[in-house]
Parts: sequence; C-alpha cells; structure tokens
Amino acid sequence: MNAAPDTLTLALSKGRILDDTLPVLAAAGIEPEEDPDTSRKLVFATNKPGLRLLVIRASDVPTFVTHGAADVGVAGKDVLIEHGGADLYEPVDLGIARCRLMTAGLPGAIEAAAHRPLRVATKYVETTRAHFARLGRQVEIIKLYGSMELAPIVGLADVIVDLVDTGNTLYANGLEPFDLIEDISARLVVNKAAQKMKHAQIEELVTLFANGSGRTA
Repeated sequence: MNAAPDTLTLALSKGRILDDTLPVLAAAGIEPEEDPDTSRKLVFATNKPGLRLLVIRASDVPTFVTHGAADVGVAGKDVLIEHGGADLYEPVDLGIARCRLMTAGLPGAIEAAAHRPLRVATKYVETTRAHFARLGRQVEIIKLYGSMELAPIVGLADVIVDLVDTGNTLYANGLEPFDLIEDISARLVVNKAAQKMKHAQIEELVTLFANGSGRTA
C-alpha cells in the first residue's frame, strides 16, 4: 500500500513503546482511526490528514526509516545503538519507555572469568562487542532472542547484556545488575531525505511530539 507523495508515514514500535507512545500522540492531537492494540492491521490512517501510522517490530523501525519506507519513527535508544543510527536524525528524546541497558549475572561471575574470555549472552551483539572493546575485555558473544536470565543459571554464559527496568526479574532468578551501558528511552527518528523533501510536515510533527511529550525539539 504505497502512500501518496504528500503523506507522512510514522513507524511505531510494537509492545511497551507503543503503549507509551499512544498517549503522547493523543496529547499532540493525533489519534489512529482504529485501536492498534486490538486491530490486526499494520497500517493505520489517523485523524490528521496526510499522516498514517505503521505498527511494526521495534527492531525494524530504524530499517524502515533508514530506507524511506517510513519518513519518521519511534524507537528505543537500545535499538538505535544496535542498528547504528548515524544515518538518521534524532530530534526528540520522548522520555518514555525508560529503562537501562546493563550487564548482569550471578554474583562474582565477572571475577570468576578473569583469566579467560567472558561469555556474554545478548541480542545486542554490536553494542555488547563495542562495550567490552572499550573495556579492553575479550568476550565470546552468544546471541539469544529471549529468556536471557536463563543463560547464566544453566552455564550457557557468564553474564548477559539486556534491558533492566526494576531489576525484579534479575533478582528473582538470583542475578544482579553490574555495569550500566546506556540509559534507554524512546526517541523520535527522521529519515534524512524526508527531512529535506517533507521539511515543513516533519517539523510540524516534531513540534507536536515535543509538545505532547513535554520535551523540547
């Protein structure tokens, strides 16, 4: 379903970020014509003429925006760091979906592996590699997509790199947080070509988002 040339396409991340973004959109006066939480659709018209929404996997938002399938997107900073979002503008930190990207594991796990490469389980492969390179630490990275806390418990990895909110899941599984890699929140990102071609529309949307989130563009 190709959009008209003057239509602005906004890609939203499924899950927690979507739940936190919808009130920001509402505060900005933007509402989808159907509820994304209950509809099986992936493309939504809005009450704002010339603006449509895509609801897609969080990890895909930077790709859609980078390649121009969406003009603008909302994505977590963790996804942007892993994607390497240097080719995107990032005009607004929306201040929503806050958490921390951290290393974690069983107590004493890092010290126990002091004389060998550290085995790290994560879905954030590039971010993890860069983090430990800065520390000068050799690592073996094991890519997982979920159930991250199991990796240290069953001996698959020494530590994990994952998002931490309250830390309750870690503590419930006998793990503890170690090093903070990055404070995470959702960001508005813009395709560079769209910023030039649809400048007025995008600047209006950026201002609406900034006002809706209480942030400064």
